[in-house]
Amino acid sequence: MRRDVFQAIADPTRRAIIALIALHAMTPNTLAEHFDTSRQAVSKHLRILTECQLVKQEVQGREIYYQLKVSKMKEIDKWLEQFRKIWEQRFSELDNVLLTLKNKENES
Repeated sequence: MRRDVFQAIADPTRRAIIALIALHAMTPNTLAEHFDTSRQAVSKHLRILTECQLVKQEVQGREIYYQLKVSKMKEIDKWLEQFRKIWEQRFSELDNVLLTLKNKENES
């Protein structure tokens, strides 16, 4: 089954893993210490994140370190940008309405 980045970030554990490895690369064992779950469960989440190309593996000796692929996160940010623009416009319109009401109140 082909997964996409939005399926990957839909899970709260995977979002937490992304937040952790955004700071620095980590091994599955190190990541598992941050969760009340098994190392195997963390490895499954890492596999999904890897399939979605959100994380990459780097072998250092006998350890595998996972780190965030920022370029894939930019894909998510680009998609979200359209909604940011909509909400910014709505907040601006709300500001104008509130300013108009305040001015009318001051005139009274």
